[in-house]
Amino acid sequence: MHFCNYSQLRLTGLQLGAVLLTIVVGAPLTLRAQQALDANTSSAASASESSSLSSPAQNDPATAVAAVDLPDAPSALLFPQTTQTTNPPQTTQTNDPYAANAEGSKQTKRVLGIIPNFSSVSADIKLPPQTPKEKLTLAAKNSFDYSSFFVASIQAGFAMDSNSYPEFHQGVKGYARYYWHTLADTADENFMVSGAAPILFHQDNRFYTLGHGSFRKRTFYAISRVLITRTDNGNPTFNFSEVIGSGAAAGLSTLYYPKQYQTWTKVGQKWLTSDLIDGFNFWWKEWWPTANKYVFHTK
Repeated sequence: MHFCNYSQLRLTGLQLGAVLLTIVVGAPLTLRAQQALDANTSSAASASESSSLSSPAQNDPATAVAAVDLPDAPSALLFPQTTQTTNPPQTTQTNDPYAANAEGSKQTKRVLGIIPNFSSVSADIKLPPQTPKEKLTLAAKNSFDYSSFFVASIQAGFAMDSNSYPEFHQGVKGYARYYWHTLADTADENFMVSGAAPILFHQDNRFYTLGHGSFRKRTFYAISRVLITRTDNGNPTFNFSEVIGSGAAAGLSTLYYPKQYQTWTKVGQKWLTSDLIDGFNFWWKEWWPTANKYVFHTK
């Protein structure tokens, strides 16, 4: 009885050992076989899918077009790519600062045939570097053109009306004093800002119109030209010609104004006023081609 039970237990132990051995050894083999089977199945499925896409394309043109039009990934439907591009403005290299750009917009030598505008350059126009003689010539044109005498007469009238310098008095003699002082101030400003300083600092004394963008963008560009200009090589730089030149002109004016105006305070006020006026001049020069084209319809 005991012998039978021992034999039965021994047999049961051998069976359990065989089962454990089968599990330990056979599981990895089974897993490898399953992976190989999955790989073969995936390859076969890919080949079948490729065949199913290419085969109808050979027999049915409509199906071929539909297959070609399928997106590469679901993200192509969620985030479609656009082919629209914005072309930069086309720059024209010429010697004529008043040449029209691709949009037909251009600067003119005078605004409304009266106000001098010799320093302005049309948008998208690239000019060669200036010589010192050309810089001085431009300063002289801005100072002694017939239109400059007309503009000075208007400025002198406003100054006398507001009694800016009581020592000049009123009447014809008073107006004459206002007038020649205004002409002298204009010449000082032009020859310092547009002549001597650009030669000294190797800077371009012309105003290059932006001509593109929103009202805010063009306005900021124009006003910022008081502080930013171009070198003779066309690179942006701090506008030493404007800032230092206008300060030198304000100091020079003390030589012919009454003694009570020969103070640092008066020089600083005239210096700041000159820069503010030039900022306004840059602003209307920026918008003059637009007004000339769409308001006055000038070609």
